[in-house]
Amino acid sequence: MIEPDDDPALAADLAVVAEQLGRIPRGVLAVAYRCPDGVPAVVRTAPRLPDGTPFPTLYYLTEPRLTAAVGRLESGGLMREMSDRLTRDPALAAAYRVAHQDYLAERNALEDLGTDFTGGGMPERVKCLHVLAAHALVRGPGTNPLGDEAVAMIADGPDGGAALRGAAVPADWPRLDELPFQGSAGAEGAEEGRE
Repeated sequence: MIEPDDDPALAADLAVVAEQLGRIPRGVLAVAYRCPDGVPAVVRTAPRLPDGTPFPTLYYLTEPRLTAAVGRLESGGLMREMSDRLTRDPALAAAYRVAHQDYLAERNALEDLGTDFTGGGMPERVKCLHVLAAHALVRGPGTNPLGDEAVAMIADGPDGGAALRGAAVPADWPRLDELPFQGSAGAEGAEEGRE
């Protein structure tokens, strides 16, 4: 693990992340995604915290604009709707399983925890949109279909989300209607996260 004392840039980033979280971050290896405005937004964490505790969440969303917007999607019931879609749409379920394998392979390249638990509920349900959005932001569109959708929703949502495109979310992030699997969303699913 890189120590902040050995890397002044990391030390500065960790100070920003600590302010974002309201606590000292643990097990941070690097800033894995920066908002277009340069602010650290997702950290890559070690699979095992410094005290030896397993920590399977490889990507942790820290940036307050993003965490608040994703939290609004969660409180609006989007996770339940996405989980239901996974049971109805075999192609979406298969793509989500590939996202799970991608996440697991990245984490295991750092340290294999001996488990196939990744985070966010992958691969069978949606439990935490923050994990899925963080994965999507780090890897870019096309890796995590439900993370991609969550990021598209917060980029263009009417509750201030439009200001996130180009500031906290890349300006060229696909819009929700440009992403695959929208046929399984249904009218309420496509709008649910935008209330």
